[in-house]
Amino acid sequence: MATRVAVSDGGNKKTSRVRVAVRLRPYMNKEDEKSEGPCVRGLDSQNLEIINWRNATETVKYHFDVFHGEQTTQQEVFLSSVKPILPHILNGQNASVFAYGPTGAGKTHTMLGSSEQPGVIPRAVREVFKLVKAKDESDGWDYSIGMSYLEIYNEKVLDLLSPNSQDLPIREDKDKNILIPGLTHMNMTNFADFDKHFVPATLNRTTASTKLNQRSSRSHAILLIKVVRTQQQLPHRQQTGKLYLVDLAGSEDNRRTGNQGIRLKESGAINLSLFTLSKVVDSLNSGTSVRVPYRDSKLTRLLQDSLGGSAHSVMITNIAPEYKYYFDTFSALNFAAKSKLIVNKPFTRETVAVPVLPVKRSREERETGGSGTEPQKKKHKEEKKSEHDGSSPATRNHSSSDQSLMGRLIALEKRTMSSQDKERLAMLKEIKELKEKQRELESKAMLFSQLAGEKSITGQEPDFENKTTALRRKQSDATKPNKQQAVVQPLQVSQRQPLQQLLVVKKQSVCVKKKEETCSDLIESLGGKENNTKSAWESQLDQSMVDQSKQKILQILNTGCLKELKSLQQIGDKKAKLILGWREIHGHFTKVEDLIQVEGMTEKRFSSFMKANIVSAMGK
Repeated sequence: MATRVAVSDGGNKKTSRVRVAVRLRPYMNKEDEKSEGPCVRGLDSQNLEIINWRNATETVKYHFDVFHGEQTTQQEVFLSSVKPILPHILNGQNASVFAYGPTGAGKTHTMLGSSEQPGVIPRAVREVFKLVKAKDESDGWDYSIGMSYLEIYNEKVLDLLSPNSQDLPIREDKDKNILIPGLTHMNMTNFADFDKHFVPATLNRTTASTKLNQRSSRSHAILLIKVVRTQQQLPHRQQTGKLYLVDLAGSEDNRRTGNQGIRLKESGAINLSLFTLSKVVDSLNSGTSVRVPYRDSKLTRLLQDSLGGSAHSVMITNIAPEYKYYFDTFSALNFAAKSKLIVNKPFTRETVAVPVLPVKRSREERETGGSGTEPQKKKHKEEKKSEHDGSSPATRNHSSSDQSLMGRLIALEKRTMSSQDKERLAMLKEIKELKEKQRELESKAMLFSQLAGEKSITGQEPDFENKTTALRRKQSDATKPNKQQAVVQPLQVSQRQPLQQLLVVKKQSVCVKKKEETCSDLIESLGGKENNTKSAWESQLDQSMVDQSKQKILQILNTGCLKELKSLQQIGDKKAKLILGWREIHGHFTKVEDLIQVEGMTEKRFSSFMKANIVSAMGK
């Protein structure tokens, strides 16, 4: 995880103001059709003035960090404005340089230049390689340099190093860093590697001819130089610095450029993004805690770190001296004057390798995740213990399942205490199901113990007696699979099904045949008891009233519409639709108890349904 390290370079400054430089393009006679002369002139290295359009006899003066006149060379622009911020990226901090101004004012020339007069981008990259090479190898750091190149065309982020790529998304990581997933990143070892990738990628940038510029940029181009330095010794600290070199497309007046069709659409996207950029600057200078509209445009989203973020920023504002560019120049100077008031807060991005601690496993996981011999030994010990106690297979099966249920319930309750809302709901549902299963097993065990007690009192022989020895097969020494023993499930008696249907015998070949006479007598006696038993609440009511209520409920179930079914207690819209569907498939209900066959209607819910409806009917 990247952390903010309070590292000050050369002082105690924790903030950095955006530096603004203004460059005046040389005057061109062919651009001045009316021979009106220049409307802007420089006063000194930091001041300039422009004619006031309201009163031609007055001028408006501006003060900036640097003013580059018509005779300023590319080398002078780089040395005075760009070079001072480059050492910061070797210390894990960010820096950005972007050119702003109207179309035809010389922004691309300032950033790219030509083979004879290279601009800011090639000079800055060459200087970065020079700074890395000048670092002493004994300082204990390794350096790596990479590049990415993209353009924003019609609000689409396109990878210039991979021309066939589609619109790329802009994301923000947990450390508030702006990143673009899928953007190509090229590693470089020298300036020749940069030139090999950069020159072809520049040709992929979208340009077109307008009335004001023969080769007008139709997109914003952003070059990213990434420098990562890694400590050679522990704890292997890693610092990442980024240099953004941005060539913005110029604002355009479509009445003068003559844009139509696709050019008009491109111009609209350019002007909209520059207008959003102006709103961002106004919000940052407002001095109040208002929302800064970084997300309103792809351009401002990428420049979020440069304006009001954590980068050392330089803005080079290009202007033209001709009168035909007067209002564009005037707007650019006002924007530059507002931008120099923006304050950034640079910091060093540092990553430290955190040692991975071993994760403690629970006792159950250690047992199951081990070699496998300990759980088998434990199982054999339990089997021997149960054989020594002389307990029946059904009792052992119930006790083992009961213990497994209890252990599962305890583990789920512990996990529920430390889980989130969604997981807690799922666990509570599972706990509820396990508790119902546990109660069912306990009732079966109690019934089985009652039957065994009755037989011991009457002196009858047990229904099941294993008089034969279990078949044993001699196992090979290589593999000894677990023996499959005969298991007899306990008698399962419910309120609605006779005991004869619930008698289950697993492995009939191993068990002895049951004594038919004794078991049939037992079934008849239990069946008689079952038929005579009633619910406690039902026995307290008048039987004729209960029968009458049941007939009324049965009539509604067979002939009622959706609304009438929903009038029954505990029957909602979903359950009513299920009853109608069952009725269409199977016909009428012969008795009220057939409602259990409807999906989702359990015996417990049916009993609650009957109680609620009968009591409600009698109360009326």
